[in-house]
Amino acid sequence: MNYQTFQPHPDLEAFVSCYWTLEAPAQNKTERQRIIPDGCIEMAFILGDDIKRYTSQDEFIFQPRAMVLGQIMKPFYIEPTGKVNTFAIRFYPYGFANFVNQPIKNLANKETPIDVLFGAEKAKELEQKIIEAKDDKHRIEIIENFFLEKLNDKTTIDHIVKHTIDALLSSNGTASISTILQQDLSKRRQLERKFIKQIGVSPKQLGKVIRLQTALKMLLNRKTENLTNIAYESDYFDQAHFIKDFKEFTGINPKAFLGNENMALSTLFYK
Repeated sequence: MNYQTFQPHPDLEAFVSCYWTLEAPAQNKTERQRIIPDGCIEMAFILGDDIKRYTSQDEFIFQPRAMVLGQIMKPFYIEPTGKVNTFAIRFYPYGFANFVNQPIKNLANKETPIDVLFGAEKAKELEQKIIEAKDDKHRIEIIENFFLEKLNDKTTIDHIVKHTIDALLSSNGTASISTILQQDLSKRRQLERKFIKQIGVSPKQLGKVIRLQTALKMLLNRKTENLTNIAYESDYFDQAHFIKDFKEFTGINPKAFLGNENMALSTLFYK
């Protein structure tokens, strides 16, 4: 697999984490790959063969070829049907809300075709340009022009939500909402409502995903294989707490994660 990332234009770096591409040749026998939550929203263009997303053990759908994957709170499996060639945009948790009018919570835990978000005509034009682009540099130029035009028509995200996101990211997901709001708990309900509308999940849920990412990176980079050390360095109460959260978001325990063939793609993305 050839996985590459590219940094966004300075005017978009507050909203876009990176652009990424993934290419892989067709295989005689393909393995299902487990995708786990990372706290981000992504827009993806499937330029190769179709990709299955399993809805149960034996049932699947084909992912839209131009789509937005909202916040996910549970792992799911995908499987390529042939050659893999994907161009995608990874947004910060608060980033994508600046480019659409509908509540972000409507996108959670599913793929949404981009024509639902941007209208059939504009979506078709954008998808066609991405398909016909001569290389990744050209695709990035196309998508950035699209986003910058959108951004000029939108107000910036509500300060209270962005402040909360920044605090969660800087503390690796461990900051409590009470601390972030500096004990002004009258703001809590307002924050919860705005978070659900603009981010798609609650502050607590996002904090759990961000904290797990810190632990995952330690595990994948082999900084330590001692689960107790990982738990405490990631500010979990204890090892049992860490394992509980890990299984909630990945579906397996930490030791099984490292040797699982279904985790090859997730390992590549999150390492």
